[in-house]
Amino acid sequence: MSFTKYRFSISIAVVCFVIMFGCNPSEKEISVKKEYVTWSSYLGDPGRSHYSALSQITKDNVQDLKVAWSYEAADRGQMQMNPLVVDSILYGVTAALRVVALNAETGKEIWKFGDSVKVWHSNSRGVSYWGKGKDKRILVTHGPYLYALDVLTGTPIASFGNNGKIDLRSGMPESEKEKFVISGTPGSIYKDLIVMPLRLSEGADAAPGDVMAFNVITGKLEWVFHTIPHPGEKGHETWNDSTAYKSPLVGAANNWAGMAVDEEAGIIFVPTGSAAPDFYGGNRLGSNLYANCLLALDANTGERLWHFQFTHHDLWDRDPPAPPNLLMVERDGKKIPAVAQVTKQGYVYVFDRITGKPLFDIEEVPVPSSTLEGEKAWPTQPIPVKPKPFARMSQNLTEADISQFAQNKEELLAFFKSADKRQYAPPNLTPNFLFPGYDGAAEWGGAAADPEDGIIYVNSNEMAWKLQVSLEDAVINGSPMGEATYQKYCVSCHQADRKGLPASGYPSLIDLQLRKEKNEVLDVIVKGNGMMTGFPQIKDDEKEALLNFLWGQEVKQNVAEKEDLDSARPDSRKKGYKHTGYNKFLDSNGLPGITPPWGTMHAIDLNTGEYIWSIPFGNTPELGEQGVGTGTENYGGAVVTENGLLFIGATRDGYFRVFDKHTGEILWEYKLPAAAFATPAMYEVNGKQFIAIACGGEKLGTEKGNQIVAFALE
Repeated sequence: MSFTKYRFSISIAVVCFVIMFGCNPSEKEISVKKEYVTWSSYLGDPGRSHYSALSQITKDNVQDLKVAWSYEAADRGQMQMNPLVVDSILYGVTAALRVVALNAETGKEIWKFGDSVKVWHSNSRGVSYWGKGKDKRILVTHGPYLYALDVLTGTPIASFGNNGKIDLRSGMPESEKEKFVISGTPGSIYKDLIVMPLRLSEGADAAPGDVMAFNVITGKLEWVFHTIPHPGEKGHETWNDSTAYKSPLVGAANNWAGMAVDEEAGIIFVPTGSAAPDFYGGNRLGSNLYANCLLALDANTGERLWHFQFTHHDLWDRDPPAPPNLLMVERDGKKIPAVAQVTKQGYVYVFDRITGKPLFDIEEVPVPSSTLEGEKAWPTQPIPVKPKPFARMSQNLTEADISQFAQNKEELLAFFKSADKRQYAPPNLTPNFLFPGYDGAAEWGGAAADPEDGIIYVNSNEMAWKLQVSLEDAVINGSPMGEATYQKYCVSCHQADRKGLPASGYPSLIDLQLRKEKNEVLDVIVKGNGMMTGFPQIKDDEKEALLNFLWGQEVKQNVAEKEDLDSARPDSRKKGYKHTGYNKFLDSNGLPGITPPWGTMHAIDLNTGEYIWSIPFGNTPELGEQGVGTGTENYGGAVVTENGLLFIGATRDGYFRVFDKHTGEILWEYKLPAAAFATPAMYEVNGKQFIAIACGGEKLGTEKGNQIVAFALE
């Protein structure tokens, strides 16, 4: 496919704002020509472009890249963070959420923050930077707390909140302040505000996912947008239960993936997650605004300007997995400021950034109805006409798509034949074949963009999963409390036999007492760990009983009280349902049960909606020579350069690769010390161009690592 590169320069003509000043939005122009030579914002710039205009590294010399420096962190394990570089200092976050400031030219540690605060076992995608004059701050989260640190010393700034920190729950209703609330993605900076993503529970105990903006200088809460609308707010009518906004059985619709900011227009673009609980919506009937939406908010006030909902009444956890990309696209010879959102479903939705008008047609397509008692799936779902999906779809697979490498092919085929493969088939008591899977085609690494040329580059997973629910049994009087607590909170991930789902990232709890101390496990139960959310709401006697159950020390006389589940439900719901767990569709060797490619990379021209190229991404070492070109699961994003390069780690095979962004041809690869499930950062110090990436491994069963590695030309 031919590649066309657009060059343009648009003059600044931002003289009015559509809502505030009543201008015709089609007449508004936005300047897009920027330097793109720094990396002081998450993913490179507020528009989340993953883009750099630095040009010292070229297609002609990329083979000469060498390790310039490496830094060994004190903590081993997964690092998802995208480093920031400000004034020749690189800021990153380790596996145990310690913030490190390094000399960006040498990798030498300047300071470290986190030794004196409680360690929270969760993933962090990095920090935020704000500066005004001599006041320069790094903002980072530890659990529910947001800290403001001095950029040069790492010391908390005492004037921010309470001696340098604020509680992210401070903007929530009093009834929600003991629930699980953390943040794993850097906040978005606009003027003197930071707007915070929140990670919440995905069960019925979830807090509401309000979007909250705090003052960077004082820590004061400045504005709140209710993603589950309150009475009198637009969207309230989309919840059949008018009390959903305060219901103890409904929550979330939170932004966890991060946001993009149009600084000139003063708009923040917020992709929101699904309403909770995830896989059964009997308590939240309706289309459920503003869950599963792209929200365009006035960044000054939090006022809604426009929205689009990607999934109505989500029953599949189909929340947008990454921040959107801000870029310019061409229509009828004119450049239009656009926002593009990649999704777990493998779709790309593209909108006029100011008006919210789709730039490719979107059709409401009829989808299957639900058969579960009390559930009512939404009758249609919105699917864009262009671009075509960047992942295969379950409904298009045939028996020929069962993996040729599988030794248990008949077993896989039997499941494939029996499972419901229809797109948007609601969860049922019998299994669904969910493809793309729970983590998506697109994942939290998101897409890279040529912001001036209207092209995005997105890596994708091709992993099928099994989706099923089962009847939720009431806890009966006389059951041991520890076992009952395990059934209530743990069984869907760690399974009834406690063997877990290691291939899906959920470890076995068998013989836990041989690996962990009770206080360590208690800490994880309360705070969460990696993918696992915490359960701070569990009562003390339940925690003690759960630990005794896991240790094989259950006191049989310590019984749970009867819990009448039906009494907490609407009259229309006679039964309750629970998710049976996150099970991948794997062969007997732990490899994907469908044919390759199992990971792909794509370049999509959003001016036309056509693909420039698509390639398998990564190799499968277990298959030896046969595994070359099969693609592999991948998590983390790319960096694309103006002069034609695309840099990315992300793959399970642990390589760092550079591609020709015009053709998809691989130009260079390097075996990292551990797999890099993170997006790299590109920067320049003293006239030398570097690219740095965090290598933490651990995910997808890879070895744990602890290094940040920077590359440069010799």
